[in-house]
Order: sequence, then structure tokens, then C-alpha cells
Amino acid sequence: MAPIIFLLMVGIPIAEIAVFIEVGGRIGLWPTIGAIILTAMIGTFLLRQQGLATLQKVQLSLDQGRLPLTEVFDGLCLLVAGVLLLTPGFVTDGFGFLLFLPPFRALLRHTLARYWRASGRINIQTGPEGPFGPDHPGGGPTIEGEYREINQKNGGPRRKPPEDPPKALK
Repeated sequence: MAPIIFLLMVGIPIAEIAVFIEVGGRIGLWPTIGAIILTAMIGTFLLRQQGLATLQKVQLSLDQGRLPLTEVFDGLCLLVAGVLLLTPGFVTDGFGFLLFLPPFRALLRHTLARYWRASGRINIQTGPEGPFGPDHPGGGPTIEGEYREINQKNGGPRRKPPEDPPKALK
């Protein structure tokens, strides 16, 4: 993992410099700077738009009682896309714009899930005690049902008054 991080830390800046030189040589200095600022502005707009939509999807999933794993992954991708688009450079902008595309995020999610399943690094265990174990307060099975309180106030059955004790006990 360390060699990959090292290659990214060295390779991305070198690629950005090379692309800056090439683009600057073709269109000039000021148009290149303008393009960098324009991509940052477009990225900010897309991040706001898609971020709010993703947040609404998370709230809808939670309202339906469903764990919003897909939405959380999309939110993480949008966060990374925003950072990449605010970082000056055309290479990082390209990857950032890719992360704004829902089909690309779906492909990335599927690929990462398949990799993590194959590597055995993900292990989720659940049981009747819930994810926290049997000793956790509130652990144990959950029994759902409906109840109705029956008493004289809401028209329930009336109880007979207690009988007088037998005369032998008096």
C-alpha cells in the first residue's frame, strides 16, 4: 500500500505539471488559468446540487428503515470529487468529474465491493443479539406487536368487586 501512495503523491503532481505545460503551450497562460477557475466553479455547483440530492436520498432511506449504504458511498465519492475539482489541475479535474457521474460511481461501488469480498477484509456478523452483543443494554431479540389497555375508563370489561372474606376469618 505504501508504494501505491508514494506513486500517487509523486505521479499526480508530475502528470499535472506536464498537462499544464502542454495546455499552456497550446492555448496560453491566461486561458489555462481561466479554465482551472472555471472547472472549480462548475465542480462547486455540481457538488452542491448532487450533495443535496444525496442527502435527501439518505433521509428517505432512513425513513424507510433501510441502511443507506449506497447513498453514503455516493456522498463519499462526491466529497472526493469536490476535493479533486478544487485542487488545481486538469488530471484531478478529470477524475473529479468522473466521480460526479452516477454510472461511474455504480461501477466503482460494484468493483470495490467485489474486491473487498474476494479479499476477505470485510466481515459483518449479526445475530439475534444485534450488532453490539448480548451484554449490551437493550440487546436480545425484539418482539413487535400491538397492545390495547383495557380498563373501566375506555370501556373495557368491569372487574367484580372482591368478595367479603369468609365468616371464619373475621
